[in-house]
Amino acid sequence: MKCWTATLALLLAGISSGHATDCERPLRLRYSMVPEGDVKVDLARFRPLLDRLQATLGMPVEVVTPASYGAVIEDLLAGKVDLARLGPSSYLNVRKMDPTITPFATFSQPASPFQQAGPFYQALLIVRATGPMKQVANLRGQSLALVDPNSTSGSKVPRHYFTELVGAPLEDWFGRVSYAGSHTGAAAAVVDGRATAAFVSSFQLSKMVSEGKLREHDVRILWRSSPLPLDPFVYRSMLCADITDKIRAVFLDNRAPVATPVLNGMNAIRFLPIQDSDYRVLDVLP
Repeated sequence: MKCWTATLALLLAGISSGHATDCERPLRLRYSMVPEGDVKVDLARFRPLLDRLQATLGMPVEVVTPASYGAVIEDLLAGKVDLARLGPSSYLNVRKMDPTITPFATFSQPASPFQQAGPFYQALLIVRATGPMKQVANLRGQSLALVDPNSTSGSKVPRHYFTELVGAPLEDWFGRVSYAGSHTGAAAAVVDGRATAAFVSSFQLSKMVSEGKLREHDVRILWRSSPLPLDPFVYRSMLCADITDKIRAVFLDNRAPVATPVLNGMNAIRFLPIQDSDYRVLDVLP
Protein backbone atom coordinates (compact mmCIF):
# COMPACT_ATOMS: atom_id res chain seq x y z
CA MET A 1 0.00 0.00 0.00
CA LYS A 2 2.81 2.37 0.90
CA CYS A 3 4.57 1.52 -2.38
CA TRP A 4 1.40 2.26 -4.40
CA THR A 5 0.87 5.53 -2.52
CA ALA A 6 4.44 6.62 -3.24
CA THR A 7 4.09 5.69 -6.91
CA LEU A 8 0.80 7.59 -7.20
CA ALA A 9 2.39 10.65 -5.60
CA LEU A 10 5.22 10.55 -8.13
CA LEU A 11 2.76 10.23 -11.02
CA LEU A 12 0.70 13.16 -9.78
CA ALA A 13 3.83 15.22 -9.31
CA GLY A 14 4.80 14.47 -12.90
CA ILE A 15 1.36 15.43 -14.16
CA SER A 16 1.40 18.66 -12.15
CA SER A 17 4.87 19.46 -13.45
CA GLY A 18 3.75 18.82 -17.02
CA HIS A 19 0.69 21.01 -16.63
CA ALA A 20 2.80 23.79 -15.13
CA THR A 21 4.77 24.05 -18.38
CA ASP A 22 1.59 24.40 -20.46
CA CYS A 23 1.30 28.08 -19.52
CA GLU A 24 3.52 30.86 -18.23
CA ARG A 25 3.23 32.55 -14.86
CA PRO A 26 5.75 35.41 -14.95
CA LEU A 27 7.05 37.14 -11.85
CA ARG A 28 6.01 40.47 -13.39
CA LEU A 29 3.78 41.55 -16.27
CA ARG A 30 5.27 43.89 -18.88
CA TYR A 31 3.15 46.36 -20.87
CA SER A 32 4.06 48.43 -23.92
CA MET A 33 2.34 50.30 -26.75
CA VAL A 34 3.13 51.52 -30.26
CA PRO A 35 4.22 55.20 -30.22
CA GLU A 36 1.29 56.84 -32.00
CA GLY A 37 1.55 60.18 -30.19
CA ASP A 38 3.54 61.38 -27.18
CA VAL A 39 4.25 57.92 -25.81
CA LYS A 40 5.51 59.08 -22.39
CA VAL A 41 2.34 61.11 -21.81
CA ASP A 42 0.14 58.28 -23.09
CA LEU A 43 1.84 55.74 -20.83
CA ALA A 44 1.51 58.04 -17.80
CA ARG A 45 -2.22 58.50 -18.47
CA PHE A 46 -2.67 54.75 -18.74
CA ARG A 47 -0.84 54.03 -15.47
CA PRO A 48 -3.98 54.02 -13.22
CA LEU A 49 -5.42 51.08 -15.14
CA LEU A 50 -2.09 49.24 -14.95
CA ASP A 51 -1.98 49.90 -11.20
CA ARG A 52 -5.43 48.32 -10.84
CA LEU A 53 -4.25 45.40 -12.94
CA GLN A 54 -1.22 45.05 -10.67
CA ALA A 55 -3.42 44.94 -7.57
CA THR A 56 -5.77 42.42 -9.19
CA LEU A 57 -2.98 40.12 -10.35
CA GLY A 58 -0.90 40.46 -7.21
CA MET A 59 2.26 40.94 -9.28
CA PRO A 60 4.21 44.01 -10.50
CA VAL A 61 3.13 45.47 -13.84
CA GLU A 62 6.01 47.22 -15.54
CA VAL A 63 5.97 49.60 -18.50
CA VAL A 64 8.36 49.06 -21.40
CA THR A 65 8.84 52.36 -23.24
CA PRO A 66 9.02 51.61 -26.97
CA ALA A 67 11.48 53.05 -29.48
CA SER A 68 9.24 52.32 -32.49
CA TYR A 69 6.31 50.28 -33.74
CA GLY A 70 8.73 47.53 -34.76
CA ALA A 71 10.30 47.42 -31.30
CA VAL A 72 6.95 46.59 -29.69
CA ILE A 73 6.37 43.83 -32.24
CA GLU A 74 9.82 42.36 -31.63
CA ASP A 75 9.38 42.50 -27.85
CA LEU A 76 6.02 40.69 -28.02
CA LEU A 77 7.44 37.96 -30.24
CA ALA A 78 10.50 37.57 -28.01
CA GLY A 79 8.40 37.36 -24.83
CA LYS A 80 9.87 40.60 -23.48
CA VAL A 81 6.39 42.17 -23.42
CA ASP A 82 3.28 40.32 -22.23
CA LEU A 83 0.56 42.90 -22.83
CA ALA A 84 0.45 45.65 -25.44
CA ARG A 85 -1.58 48.18 -27.34
CA LEU A 86 -0.89 47.73 -31.05
CA GLY A 87 -1.99 49.50 -34.17
CA PRO A 88 -4.24 47.32 -36.36
CA SER A 89 -1.50 46.78 -38.95
CA SER A 90 1.04 46.01 -36.23
CA TYR A 91 -1.34 43.36 -34.92
CA LEU A 92 -1.59 41.81 -38.40
CA ASN A 93 2.21 41.65 -38.59
CA VAL A 94 2.41 39.99 -35.17
CA ARG A 95 -0.35 37.52 -36.02
CA LYS A 96 1.52 36.36 -39.13
CA MET A 97 4.56 35.48 -37.03
CA ASP A 98 2.77 34.27 -33.91
CA PRO A 99 -0.94 33.44 -34.32
CA THR A 100 -1.26 32.85 -30.57
CA ILE A 101 -1.06 36.59 -29.81
CA THR A 102 -4.64 37.35 -28.70
CA PRO A 103 -6.58 40.61 -29.20
CA PHE A 104 -9.10 41.07 -26.40
CA ALA A 105 -10.13 44.74 -26.14
CA THR A 106 -10.43 47.94 -28.10
CA PHE A 107 -12.34 51.16 -27.40
CA SER A 108 -15.02 53.44 -28.76
CA GLN A 109 -14.41 57.12 -29.30
CA PRO A 110 -16.75 60.11 -29.29
CA ALA A 111 -17.72 62.03 -32.40
CA SER A 112 -15.20 64.63 -33.49
CA PRO A 113 -14.77 67.18 -36.28
CA PHE A 114 -12.90 64.50 -38.21
CA GLN A 115 -15.25 61.50 -37.92
CA GLN A 116 -18.37 59.96 -36.37
CA ALA A 117 -18.44 58.21 -32.99
CA GLY A 118 -17.68 54.51 -32.74
CA PRO A 119 -14.98 51.84 -32.42
CA PHE A 120 -13.33 52.82 -35.70
CA TYR A 121 -11.22 55.55 -37.29
CA GLN A 122 -10.00 56.60 -40.73
CA ALA A 123 -6.76 57.39 -42.50
CA LEU A 124 -6.77 61.07 -43.47
CA LEU A 125 -4.64 62.91 -46.01
CA ILE A 126 -4.12 66.38 -44.57
CA VAL A 127 -2.55 69.60 -45.81
CA ARG A 128 -2.20 73.01 -44.20
CA ALA A 129 -5.55 74.79 -44.31
CA THR A 130 -4.04 78.13 -45.34
CA GLY A 131 -1.98 76.59 -48.14
CA PRO A 132 -2.78 76.40 -51.88
CA MET A 133 -3.39 72.62 -51.95
CA LYS A 134 -7.13 72.09 -52.35
CA GLN A 135 -7.38 68.76 -54.17
CA VAL A 136 -5.40 65.55 -54.48
CA ALA A 137 -4.13 66.41 -57.98
CA ASN A 138 -2.30 69.45 -56.56
CA LEU A 139 -0.08 67.17 -54.47
CA ARG A 140 1.77 65.49 -57.32
CA GLY A 141 5.48 66.10 -56.83
CA GLN A 142 5.01 67.58 -53.34
CA SER A 143 6.52 66.35 -50.05
CA LEU A 144 4.68 63.79 -47.91
CA ALA A 145 5.08 62.79 -44.26
CA LEU A 146 4.12 59.26 -43.23
CA VAL A 147 4.05 58.02 -39.63
CA ASP A 148 5.92 54.71 -39.41
CA PRO A 149 6.27 51.80 -41.85
CA ASN A 150 4.08 49.69 -39.53
CA SER A 151 1.39 52.34 -38.99
CA THR A 152 -2.00 51.35 -40.40
CA SER A 153 -3.41 54.78 -41.26
CA GLY A 154 -0.01 56.48 -41.49
CA SER A 155 1.51 54.09 -44.04
CA LYS A 156 -0.18 50.75 -44.80
CA VAL A 157 -3.64 52.00 -45.81
CA PRO A 158 -2.29 54.86 -47.98
CA ARG A 159 0.14 52.49 -49.69
CA HIS A 160 -2.74 50.20 -50.63
CA TYR A 161 -5.81 52.35 -51.16
CA PHE A 162 -4.41 55.76 -52.05
CA THR A 163 -2.04 54.29 -54.62
CA GLU A 164 -5.08 52.64 -56.24
CA LEU A 165 -6.69 56.09 -56.44
CA VAL A 166 -3.73 57.87 -58.08
CA GLY A 167 -2.43 54.86 -60.02
CA ALA A 168 1.13 55.11 -58.73
CA PRO A 169 3.23 54.22 -55.66
CA LEU A 170 3.55 57.01 -53.09
CA GLU A 171 7.24 57.51 -53.90
CA ASP A 172 6.36 58.09 -57.56
CA TRP A 173 3.36 60.34 -56.97
CA PHE A 174 4.94 62.56 -54.34
CA GLY A 175 8.27 64.31 -54.75
CA ARG A 176 9.65 63.26 -51.35
CA VAL A 177 8.36 60.77 -48.79
CA SER A 178 9.64 60.67 -45.18
CA TYR A 179 8.63 59.12 -41.85
CA ALA A 180 7.86 61.35 -38.86
CA GLY A 181 7.77 58.55 -36.27
CA SER A 182 4.32 59.41 -34.86
CA HIS A 183 0.97 60.87 -35.92
CA THR A 184 1.74 63.97 -33.86
CA GLY A 185 5.03 64.40 -35.70
CA ALA A 186 3.45 63.93 -39.13
CA ALA A 187 0.67 66.45 -38.45
CA ALA A 188 3.17 68.93 -37.00
CA ALA A 189 5.33 68.60 -40.12
CA VAL A 190 2.38 69.81 -42.22
CA VAL A 191 1.43 72.67 -39.90
CA ASP A 192 5.08 73.79 -39.63
CA GLY A 193 5.59 73.62 -43.38
CA ARG A 194 8.20 70.85 -43.30
CA ALA A 195 5.90 68.65 -45.39
CA THR A 196 3.13 69.60 -47.80
CA ALA A 197 0.89 66.68 -46.83
CA ALA A 198 0.66 63.82 -44.35
CA PHE A 199 -1.36 60.67 -43.79
CA VAL A 200 -2.57 60.48 -40.18
CA SER A 201 -5.21 58.80 -38.05
CA SER A 202 -8.50 60.64 -37.54
CA PHE A 203 -8.43 59.40 -33.95
CA GLN A 204 -4.97 60.82 -33.28
CA LEU A 205 -5.84 64.08 -35.05
CA SER A 206 -8.93 64.45 -32.83
CA LYS A 207 -6.79 63.70 -29.79
CA MET A 208 -4.31 66.42 -30.77
CA VAL A 209 -7.14 68.94 -30.97
CA SER A 210 -8.56 67.92 -27.58
CA GLU A 211 -5.06 68.27 -26.05
CA GLY A 212 -4.55 71.72 -27.56
CA LYS A 213 -1.67 70.60 -29.78
CA LEU A 214 -3.59 71.42 -32.95
CA ARG A 215 -6.56 73.54 -33.94
CA GLU A 216 -9.30 72.04 -36.08
CA HIS A 217 -8.94 74.79 -38.69
CA ASP A 218 -5.15 74.28 -38.98
CA VAL A 219 -5.58 71.45 -41.49
CA ARG A 220 -7.62 70.62 -44.58
CA ILE A 221 -8.62 67.03 -45.40
CA LEU A 222 -8.19 66.03 -49.04
CA TRP A 223 -8.84 62.28 -48.77
CA ARG A 224 -10.15 59.80 -46.19
CA SER A 225 -10.22 56.02 -46.12
CA SER A 226 -13.11 53.72 -45.31
CA PRO A 227 -13.65 53.04 -41.56
CA LEU A 228 -10.90 50.98 -39.93
CA PRO A 229 -11.08 49.01 -36.63
CA LEU A 230 -9.38 50.82 -33.76
CA ASP A 231 -6.25 49.69 -31.92
CA PRO A 232 -6.38 46.25 -30.28
CA PHE A 233 -5.01 45.48 -26.84
CA VAL A 234 -3.36 42.06 -26.99
CA TYR A 235 -1.68 39.59 -24.68
CA ARG A 236 0.58 36.59 -25.14
CA SER A 237 -1.59 33.48 -25.06
CA MET A 238 1.10 31.51 -23.22
CA LEU A 239 0.09 33.36 -20.06
CA CYS A 240 -1.96 31.18 -17.70
CA ALA A 241 -5.73 31.43 -18.12
CA ASP A 242 -6.35 32.93 -14.69
CA ILE A 243 -3.97 35.79 -15.60
CA THR A 244 -5.58 36.49 -18.99
CA ASP A 245 -9.07 36.27 -17.45
CA LYS A 246 -8.12 38.96 -14.94
CA ILE A 247 -6.56 41.13 -17.65
CA ARG A 248 -9.81 41.01 -19.63
CA ALA A 249 -11.91 41.75 -16.57
CA VAL A 250 -9.86 44.79 -15.56
CA PHE A 251 -9.84 46.29 -19.06
CA LEU A 252 -13.51 45.69 -19.78
CA ASP A 253 -14.84 46.98 -16.46
CA ASN A 254 -15.91 50.43 -17.62
CA ARG A 255 -17.59 51.09 -14.24
CA ALA A 256 -14.32 50.96 -12.30
CA PRO A 257 -13.26 54.37 -10.89
CA VAL A 258 -9.96 54.28 -12.81
CA ALA A 259 -11.72 53.72 -16.14
CA THR A 260 -13.00 57.28 -16.54
CA PRO A 261 -9.67 59.15 -16.27
CA VAL A 262 -7.91 56.54 -18.42
CA LEU A 263 -10.58 56.73 -21.12
CA ASN A 264 -10.58 60.53 -20.96
CA GLY A 265 -6.82 60.49 -21.46
CA MET A 266 -7.31 58.28 -24.51
CA ASN A 267 -10.10 60.50 -25.86
CA ALA A 268 -12.35 57.44 -25.67
CA ILE A 269 -15.81 56.57 -24.33
CA ARG A 270 -15.48 52.94 -23.21
CA PHE A 271 -13.52 49.74 -23.67
CA LEU A 272 -15.07 47.01 -25.82
CA PRO A 273 -14.31 43.30 -26.31
CA ILE A 274 -12.76 42.38 -29.64
CA GLN A 275 -11.44 39.33 -31.46
CA ASP A 276 -9.23 38.44 -34.40
CA SER A 277 -12.09 38.31 -36.92
CA ASP A 278 -12.72 42.03 -36.39
CA TYR A 279 -9.40 42.74 -38.13
CA ARG A 280 -9.83 40.46 -41.14
CA VAL A 281 -10.99 43.47 -43.17
CA LEU A 282 -7.35 44.64 -43.13
CA ASP A 283 -5.84 41.42 -44.51
CA VAL A 284 -5.51 43.07 -47.95
CA LEU A 285 -2.90 45.51 -46.63
CA PRO A 286 0.76 44.99 -47.63
